[in-house]
Amino acid sequence: MSSTESSTEKRVTGTSERREQIIQRLRQQGSVQVNDLSLLYGVSTVTIRNDLAFLEKQGIAVRAYGGALICDGNTPGLEPSVEDKSSLNTAVKRSIAQAAANLIKPGHRIILDSGTTTYEIARMLRQHTDVIAMTNGMNVANALLEAEGVELLMTGGHLRRQSQSFYGDQAEQSLQNYHFDLLFLGVDAIDTDRGVSTHNEDEARLNRKMCEVAERIIVVTDSSKFNRSSLHKIIDTPRIDMIITDEGIPAESLQELQRSGIEVVRVKE
Repeated sequence: MSSTESSTEKRVTGTSERREQIIQRLRQQGSVQVNDLSLLYGVSTVTIRNDLAFLEKQGIAVRAYGGALICDGNTPGLEPSVEDKSSLNTAVKRSIAQAAANLIKPGHRIILDSGTTTYEIARMLRQHTDVIAMTNGMNVANALLEAEGVELLMTGGHLRRQSQSFYGDQAEQSLQNYHFDLLFLGVDAIDTDRGVSTHNEDEARLNRKMCEVAERIIVVTDSSKFNRSSLHKIIDTPRIDMIITDEGIPAESLQELQRSGIEVVRVKE
């Protein structure tokens, strides 16, 4: 960004004008950071979070730790890349990933869904042995190349380049003759009443197939995804065996999940 552009944006005083410029930045970059916007516009982080909450209600953005991502369905050609998503909440994702990796023992057969949190799990498996892992994520598979004790299986299928994930009939059919011990599932949204959901229909369908062939379903997600719902439902909440998240999970969600018999593991950043 040039100094001229920065000065122009800092002169913005109206809420509507500031939010319009945030929308433009989302469309250009795919994601924004609260602290960056606070400095850019000379307003508090609380004000920026209110702006992002407003844009989320309008269906323009999805909030995440430390910032927001543009909605997949809003401008499909500008869907945030894996690199954009990886830049948000990295420390929390790695803490979640470490807790997940600790559950994986020799002899386990696992599925790692595509995504940035499951990518971090894959990076934690370099010292594991006698594990078979199937994934539909190209980034996850690349991380597993360094895990010599992990046998790697790929679903195949059609590639969504922006998310580096495979989907489609071939991907779904590749799962049907297997049985897995653990599924580590990343999600876009989770609501105790509406279940687990995602923005993309093809990924939701593949995720449902993953759930069918796994003994235990473990959702890995940061707390910003709670009390939200996306368009395409994956499964009902009671089907989840465990959720690994951070300490920011809303108290009501935590209580409801525990009442349903779902084990909730909370990690520190």
